[in-house]
Amino acid sequence: MANNESKPRKDLDESCVFCLIAHNRDEVTTVIKQDEELVCFSDIYPAAPHHYLVVPREHILSCRSLNRRNIDLVERMAKFGKEVLCEQGITDLKDVRLGFHQPPFISVDHLHLHVLAPASQISSYMEYKFTPGTDCFIIEESLRKRLGKVSSPAIKKF
Repeated sequence: MANNESKPRKDLDESCVFCLIAHNRDEVTTVIKQDEELVCFSDIYPAAPHHYLVVPREHILSCRSLNRRNIDLVERMAKFGKEVLCEQGITDLKDVRLGFHQPPFISVDHLHLHVLAPASQISSYMEYKFTPGTDCFIIEESLRKRLGKVSSPAIKKF
């Protein structure tokens, strides 16, 4: 677990629980890994034996707030999530699912990547929330492809 204290930033939304976690202001959540840009912690309602969230420290509303300039961010979030899985002993990276819920199917208005492993063990009563190709859930690779086709809207910061 990294214990780096992050400095307060103007892109912190004090009312956002993920911002509080990302800026080390939440005393309950245990951060598994963090760097200057990203933070990873366990999902409070795990759908698989390993279910983590990777969030940027910057407050970005959702995957619908992104455009082609953010493809690298999505790639870094996925790489970070895979690093956490490896550090947690997951060796079969073919049996993982990385993706984002799309509005209106998000519970926290802060961009977050779901990292689930083994994907073959996602609980049957939660599977519907993490089914690729639905309106609810878009896998990381599909989001990157979609962003490659989008040119306009700037990041929405709140």
